[in-house]
Amino acid sequence: MDAVPHRRRRPVRRALGVGVGPLLRAAVSTREEAATVRPLIGITGRRYRLELLKGSDERYGDRCTDSYMSDFASRIAQAGGLPVHLSYDTDATDVCQWLSGVVITGGQDVHPACWGGDTAVARDIDPRTDPMAHDVARDEYEIELVRAALERGTPVLGVCRGMQVLNVALGGTLIADLPPGPVSHLSAAAAPTDGTADHLVTFAQGSLAAGLFGEHALTNSWHHQAVDRCGAGLVVTGRTSDGVVESVELPGAPVLGVQWHPEWMKSADPALTWIVRAAAELLTAHRDEERQGSLR
Repeated sequence: MDAVPHRRRRPVRRALGVGVGPLLRAAVSTREEAATVRPLIGITGRRYRLELLKGSDERYGDRCTDSYMSDFASRIAQAGGLPVHLSYDTDATDVCQWLSGVVITGGQDVHPACWGGDTAVARDIDPRTDPMAHDVARDEYEIELVRAALERGTPVLGVCRGMQVLNVALGGTLIADLPPGPVSHLSAAAAPTDGTADHLVTFAQGSLAAGLFGEHALTNSWHHQAVDRCGAGLVVTGRTSDGVVESVELPGAPVLGVQWHPEWMKSADPALTWIVRAAAELLTAHRDEERQGSLR
């Protein structure tokens, strides 16, 4: 199985007493081997009571379920990854050592206390009984997970709320509620899950996003909050015509945030194929380090 604990990168030391033959055989192209490995990709989700599911037996009582949109797992598997759900009962730092990539998914608003917003608007509702209520436990877990992944150099993809979590984890702030404007962000389509594109996003030249999507991309949209001030190191690389942030990156690191839902697009979205490719390259690089280490 490809899921093995990743060690932190070590400085390359000169190998002594080893012939060039073994060294040359060990020098496998990272990109070539990355195309054959299946990296473990962690996917976050939400928790709510089973009774909220249509047709659920009321005898479940207070029993809860953890879930995320299965489209994430399907698209990641199709791209060559091994998707796995991340429960926020786990220690984010510990679980991160097993992962080659992390996807922070969409969902309810990030609690304003996490980013210095107006806490008066926060609803005092148990998130297990209302999936759209603030869930501080989820916020704290995902923020810790983002920071642990960044510390290890693990690729991160933030989707919708996940992009906002990425920003908050780095000290950024959010727009609590987008005002009405010329661009509809809370989906002009009746069902954004059908893959319908709602608006045009323009990407900064030379950015990771531009390399994936080109100068422009038509995307879906289903959000009422947005990135305001960027956290440490993050840069905005995509906007709609009204200036709302649609993609962010962390230059020099495998980190991407998108405000739309790539898992709902009608065709394979480059954001999800990117996270699998970046994770595979990381996994391959760690394997190369292990091979080099065995020859020292």
